[in-house]
Amino acid sequence: MAYVWTVLFLALMFAALGLHVFSLPANWVVLGLAALWGYTHPGLNLSWVFYLVLGLLALAGEGLELAFQYFGGKKYGASGKGNLGAFIGALVGAIFCAPFFFGLGALVGALAGAYVGCYIFERMHGRPSHEAWHAAKGAMLGRVLGLVVKIGLGAAMFALTVRAVWPG
Repeated sequence: MAYVWTVLFLALMFAALGLHVFSLPANWVVLGLAALWGYTHPGLNLSWVFYLVLGLLALAGEGLELAFQYFGGKKYGASGKGNLGAFIGALVGAIFCAPFFFGLGALVGALAGAYVGCYIFERMHGRPSHEAWHAAKGAMLGRVLGLVVKIGLGAAMFALTVRAVWPG
């Protein structure tokens, strides 16, 4: 019976990784689920190091997502104000587009919002349209790469948890 409960838990945890598509904090949910499993199964003796590693992976995912967006925009010529616009645009786009396409609009909104936010802020500060377009493209591509890295770190968190909680 322990295998059944473990498989159900791991299926829930794997489904939680799908929250990335909705621009929700999936890695933090995975960390919370791992902590809940450890709390309800004290015989596992999951150490604080295990939780620290999961927490650092989740934190690294958030930081790298932002860093890739920032440096992607910089590489393509975005100013600091353009990058600020990309961050704001990604957040606003994810929130306002979340109701569309059964929640998948949040992902599209975050990516498009990074692009539009960077473009608008660059244009507001006097950049020509073609330069603003180029900078916005970099911010959006950086956002995509950051999201891929964040999902990969979430998968690593899942793999570490599978190994730690599997009975036997």
